Amino acid sequence: MPPSFIFQDRTDAGRQLAEELLSYTGRDDVIVLALPRGGVPVAFEVAQRLRVPLDVFVVRKLGVPGHEELAMGAIASGGVRVLNEDVLYVLPDAQSIVEMVTAIEREELKRRERDYRSDRPAPEVRGRTVILVDDGLATGATMRAAAAALRQQGAAKIIVAVPVGAPSTCYEIRSVADEVVCLQTPGSFMGVGQYYEDFSQTADEEVRELLAASASKGPEADV
Repeated sequence: MPPSFIFQDRTDAGRQLAEELLSYTGRDDVIVLALPRGGVPVAFEVAQRLRVPLDVFVVRKLGVPGHEELAMGAIASGGVRVLNEDVLYVLPDAQSIVEMVTAIEREELKRRERDYRSDRPAPEVRGRTVILVDDGLATGATMRAAAAALRQQGAAKIIVAVPVGAPSTCYEIRSVADEVVCLQTPGSFMGVGQYYEDFSQTADEEVRELLAASASKGPEADV
């Protein structure tokens, strides 16, 4: 039997998530970074509620060819790559497969950064507190890659914040983050989309529109 829906959609999830992060409201050292695409509508609501800037942090999963849902690892902005050694151990010729998929995904990562951000430079994270947001955590490979990249770039503090996640992943992600906020950790976790009434795919255009809206009007004041 499928679980009861926890969130109406990503907007609803973002509003609920923001309520757990209010201690960061209005701080000039805080930035919200979303993992696109699905993390952007969630993060938009968080950034607006907290009155802090929003941007994207692009991460690409390295899927096993023919079984792309199975992550060999992930790459992130800044040239960071995180590998899942348990998966690689059972793959024949794992090194060449990883390098091939990495080359493909690196080009897609660059394309998305250009597409989403246009002419805006990547945000400076050195010395800042980063709230890293996605719409949920399953294996956590992309989130680990993002956190590793942000550490490399000098982030002072990393908060991983998601509406829902697998209990084991939410626990394990604490090893790469200073703080973890998982609103819901269902014991019989069945995949992120199972906990949303509307989990339709977030389009690139929606990502661009939300980033433009955040940049143009700035974080809103509380009402």
